[in-house]
Amino acid sequence: MSSNEGGALTKGGRGRSKASKAVSRSQKAGLQFPVGRVLELAGNAARDNKKNRIVPRHIQLAVRNDEELGKLLGSVTIANGGVLPNIHQTLLPKKVGKGKGDIGSISQEF
Repeated sequence: MSSNEGGALTKGGRGRSKASKAVSRSQKAGLQFPVGRVLELAGNAARDNKKNRIVPRHIQLAVRNDEELGKLLGSVTIANGGVLPNIHQTLLPKKVGKGKGDIGSISQEF
């Protein structure tokens, strides 16, 4: 028996294809725009990290750093995306030392 008996579909595309649901141009554009935006921002993130290939980490950084995409995909988990780098302000070292403005701040009044 061959694998194509009974009208089953094969990977080669032989046989009868299933009827596809019609999709309007506006629906295609409605999905194409955010996908293109994610791709552009993820490409920028990859270039910032000196990489030629977009990995899930770059998609995560792109989505979470963009306000609108973050709102759209706020509840989405990206596998192998990691988290955004964030160090709490109180954990950062305090600046000790005088700035350049303090050197000449002595009044000239005598």
